Amino acid sequence: MREKGIPVTPTSFLNLQKALHMGLIHTLDDFYTSARSILIKNERHFDTYDQVFAHEFKGIAFTEPNTAELSDLARSLLQEWLKNPADLARALGVDEKELAKYSPEDLLQYFLDRLKEQDGEHHGGSKWIGTGGTSPVGHSGYHPGGMRVGGVSRNKSAIKVAMDRRYQDYAQDGPLTEAQIGEALKRLRRMTPTGPKDMVNVDKTIHQTMRNAGEVEIIFDRRLTDRLKVILMIDNGGWSMEPYIHVVKTLFNYARSQFKDLKIRYFHNTIYDQVWSDPQRIHQAELIDDFIRRDPETRIIFVGDASMAPYELSHPHGAIYIDQRQAMPSINRLKFLARTFRHAVWLNPQAENTWRATRTIAAVGDIFPMFELSLDGLEKAVMRLMSRN
Repeated sequence: MREKGIPVTPTSFLNLQKALHMGLIHTLDDFYTSARSILIKNERHFDTYDQVFAHEFKGIAFTEPNTAELSDLARSLLQEWLKNPADLARALGVDEKELAKYSPEDLLQYFLDRLKEQDGEHHGGSKWIGTGGTSPVGHSGYHPGGMRVGGVSRNKSAIKVAMDRRYQDYAQDGPLTEAQIGEALKRLRRMTPTGPKDMVNVDKTIHQTMRNAGEVEIIFDRRLTDRLKVILMIDNGGWSMEPYIHVVKTLFNYARSQFKDLKIRYFHNTIYDQVWSDPQRIHQAELIDDFIRRDPETRIIFVGDASMAPYELSHPHGAIYIDQRQAMPSINRLKFLARTFRHAVWLNPQAENTWRATRTIAAVGDIFPMFELSLDGLEKAVMRLMSRN
């Protein structure tokens, strides 16, 4: 799971081992649910967990092994379990001191004999090779590091559940939904008390009443309101942004309904001398020079693919529209905004692994912290916007 980016902690892993050791997990269904509950701390990793689980447990052998396979099984099992003789002795139901007398070859033969010459059946438990228990060998049961020895699996349902990928919508690399955007952007709120004290504070009222020996004293507080100012700059022109219209629209719709003080401005490719309040970029223009009058604590969020011809960014007359005669190169305008607003990020809807192919993406990324417009990237962008640096 760590190789796939799931941050499994050693403590969580030990807790899972403890649950297995206590005999609380008896089937693969139990293991699937318990491992996810203990190891996974965020629902965004559920889908990755399902993929890893299905990959690791799919294809378990269900046929009776032959002699060669039993030898390989015994060798592999002992190689794994000799790392901890106490567990090996407990699993096989023998005294640890007795095992200490065996050489590796003797242990291998001993275990192979146990596989071949079972005197009777054993169903459940943990000390013999049988079925349905937690012994390191057997079938239909489960044990950490355990090997299947024949039998028909009754634990295929957990693999099927994992392969269904019911949590794909929670994945970091899945499509952004309005709920996910809301979960990330709500951390941008800066709630401060404002207005008259007209809201009852229940906790303080109870505390003060107790201090008064039962005489009721109602405590009022000011209401909490969001004082954060946000400017959302959206690149809404050109064919390169067309594939991302849906995700940008989702971000736009949530931001418009959520923030009290939100300004939305539009541009094409990059920032020149002005931006627009109307999506057609015809009327309601605002000069970039006028942004100096705004609150420097305003959060600026650029949304665009930053993909354009290099001259559009660096040339004094790089604008592709003939009616836009800018006074300075676009890159200077971007640097001006970066200096004016220390809390500014650029969200790029293109996959991050494709950014290197476009020179202008790197240039814009040198000016503003750039993040992919995904759930993971959005959360990182929010953390950057709320940092004090």
